[in-house]
Amino acid sequence: MQLTDVPLISRSTLFGNPERGVCKISPCGGWLAFVAPHHAVMNVWVCEIGPDPVASIRDARPVTDDRGRGIHDFIWAHDGVHLLYHQDQNGDENAHLYAVPFRGGPLRDLTPFAGAKASLQDANRRQPSCVLVSINHRDPRFSDLYRIELASGESTLAQQNPGYFGFVTDDEYRVRLAIEPKPDGSRVLLKWDAGTWTPWRHISVADSANTWPQGISADGRTLYMLDSAGRDTAALVSFDLDRDADNPKIIAQHASADVVGMWTDVQTHEPLAWFAVAERREIHVLSDRLAPDVAHLDGQGLGEWSVASRSDDDKRWIVLATTDVAPVAFYLYERAGKMLTKLYDARPALSKVPLARMQHTTLTSRDGLSMVTYLTLPVHADKREETARSTEPLALVLLVHGGPQLRDYWGYNPMHQWLANRGYAVMSVNYRASTGFGKAFVAAGDGQWGAKMDDDLVDAVEWAIARGIADPSRICIMGGSYGGYAALWSMTANPDLYACGVDIVGPSNLATLAASIPPYWEAAKTQFFRMIGDPATEEGRALLEGRSPVHRAARIRKPLLIAHGANDPRVKQAESDQMAAAMKKNGIPVSYVLFSDEGHGFTRPANSIRFNAITEQFLSRFIGGRFEPLVPAEVEGNSAVFVEDAL
Repeated sequence: MQLTDVPLISRSTLFGNPERGVCKISPCGGWLAFVAPHHAVMNVWVCEIGPDPVASIRDARPVTDDRGRGIHDFIWAHDGVHLLYHQDQNGDENAHLYAVPFRGGPLRDLTPFAGAKASLQDANRRQPSCVLVSINHRDPRFSDLYRIELASGESTLAQQNPGYFGFVTDDEYRVRLAIEPKPDGSRVLLKWDAGTWTPWRHISVADSANTWPQGISADGRTLYMLDSAGRDTAALVSFDLDRDADNPKIIAQHASADVVGMWTDVQTHEPLAWFAVAERREIHVLSDRLAPDVAHLDGQGLGEWSVASRSDDDKRWIVLATTDVAPVAFYLYERAGKMLTKLYDARPALSKVPLARMQHTTLTSRDGLSMVTYLTLPVHADKREETARSTEPLALVLLVHGGPQLRDYWGYNPMHQWLANRGYAVMSVNYRASTGFGKAFVAAGDGQWGAKMDDDLVDAVEWAIARGIADPSRICIMGGSYGGYAALWSMTANPDLYACGVDIVGPSNLATLAASIPPYWEAAKTQFFRMIGDPATEEGRALLEGRSPVHRAARIRKPLLIAHGANDPRVKQAESDQMAAAMKKNGIPVSYVLFSDEGHGFTRPANSIRFNAITEQFLSRFIGGRFEPLVPAEVEGNSAVFVEDAL
């Protein structure tokens, strides 16, 4: 088989609006809501569940009429009246919380504060008439808690924030704990006691990356946490809130990965199952009540599945499922008869095209760290009888995740599928500082931007070359946010390794990045500065300057594509402006495209498709894959403007 034998998958099929998106069941169990295009923009639709749920979906009606960035997620309120969702303006991340009656009625902004960021803290069945919302309109650095009545929109201050990360609340919306940051990067859980905050549990600097409260039991007595104290990986533990915090009960732990989540009982909130992800996601059942359902769903050939929502009586679930070669599908699961009904595929058109499998493996860095890595080979070049083997050396795209305290996962990945379909091997490596692999792995990235974190990426590329997967003359490094920084830095540090690079919303000057972080990052800035360098110290300032790609632009010898959103609050447009100017000053060709109505990444389909079309042409020119000619209709209304164009 040759690449030309594999049909070209259109960008609009991969990156346009899905036919339908996330689906959730109402608390009463009688209604479904989901997102789908309405006037070509994602909106919320609802339907009552009839005898044939699939027919009910077809008869659904839209209840919102957004004409801008679209609505991609929502929740059901417990008042039996409203649906709730967040939305910002053109990527500025100052999200407001909106409410709309699901049977029809006017849309209302529950948090109409200009320039403020709102986030839903809780909306639970014991307080059906109101929700608890964090809003930073009093002080942009710290969010206060407000109780908002859904019927009237009236808000009441529940807890002012004097400088904390946030609060832990119970089902009565009482504030039980606060998370206080300390100057050294550690944190303290404070307990509300007789009208004052008193220290209850100290979280060390080493544990701060993967130790977080998860919730409080319905009776208010037990705190559930992910906690790495005394071990490397985060375990699921519980604390009796009426006693001291020195003797947690360990509920579950994993040998090589953090516990990253749990399913809880609808009524009591006790954990019923927990999850961890090393190379692949694992479900571990704690309760006999859940075991028959997990066993049944595991046997349905769904791939990796999870529960998207549940009715309040826990009799009906919405299950979402995906594999590496199938985008998400949604099912209605009725527990009493173990009846599973497929509602829809999010992107049914992709069932008709050849998707490439994603393989997983673990590489070893030069200093001995284990790095979980995902590899997608083009369909025509995948030696399916062997693991991580291609029929020939291929052009390789090293796709670097952002964060850096995030991680890559196995599963359906549209970027991997797109690039593999164009003829590239695609590799994503969980380099040091990635989350989910224990606190030591995260801490190994402190102060290592542009140093050992870059070494990890180079080690992965050299592994792919040595294995015969990658053609050493046709390698691109590409990523967003930290991944964009990694692309910029590595092209200065390893100018002969990469044939080209793609930087998406990446920082180029760590000093200006540190000076322009959003105000609501105030409580987390010590931890951030531990990663990149502290601008308050001479040593830190030297590190910030020495690890900034903008000061090394003259070392870049290969083509570079830069993209940014003009409203990015995390990595300001100035980061890309500086890099493009530095390259131009040094006489190095650069292509720089700016999107006026985007922020930290590209949300509107017309913009993401336009950028991917630009990237396709860029990659085709410099490492030789194929590209789909641009169809004007697929990018109608995009906001791309070339600031510099060396293509």
